[in-house]
Amino acid sequence: MSALSIPLTHRKFTVDEYHSFIEQGVFRPEERIELWEGEFIEMSPIGKRHAGVIAGLTAYLNHLFFQQFVIWAQNPIVLNDFSEPQPDICVLQGRDDFYRNESATAADVLLVIEVADTSIKFDRDVKFPRYAASGIRESWLVDLENERVEIHSEPTAMGYSLIKVFHRGQTAESSILPPIKLAVEEILG
Repeated sequence: MSALSIPLTHRKFTVDEYHSFIEQGVFRPEERIELWEGEFIEMSPIGKRHAGVIAGLTAYLNHLFFQQFVIWAQNPIVLNDFSEPQPDICVLQGRDDFYRNESATAADVLLVIEVADTSIKFDRDVKFPRYAASGIRESWLVDLENERVEIHSEPTAMGYSLIKVFHRGQTAESSILPPIKLAVEEILG
C-alpha cells in the first residue's frame, strides 16, 4: 500500500485552541488568519481601495450610530465553537465595555459588511452562508471588481433567502437598520 492511499483525517481546531495558538505566538502578528469550521484560512492582503472603503464606511457608521452601537472593524466575532472570522465591519449591539471583557458573538451582530476585490467567491460562497446559518440578519458584500453592493437578508440554515444588488446610480439601504442609506458611489468611491 502506497503512502498516498492511506486515508487522511483532518483535525478541526476550536476557537479556544486558536486563541491559545495566538497567545503562544504560533501565528505572526502580521498574518491574516481566520478560523472557519475548525480550519485556519489565510486571508488576502488588503489593498488601498479595500482599506479606503472600510475606512469610509467605518467613519460613516460611527457618525450615524455614535454611542448607540459598537462599530467593529476587522475584529473577530465568534460564530460557533469552530469559527471566528474577522469581518471587515460589523455593527454590534452597544455595550459599555466595548467587548473588552467578552468576545463578540453572532448574537451580538446586527450587520456584517465584507469588502471584496480578490475574495469575492470565498465571501459569497463560504462566509455569507455561515453568517446566515449563525443568525446574522443582514450582510452586505461590497464587490469592488464588479462595482456593486449586495445586501443579503432573511437568513436560513442554508444561506440568505433574499439578495438585493445595487449598482452606481442606486442607493443601498439596510432593512434592519433603516438609518443606513448610502449611494453606491459613496461606498465604492
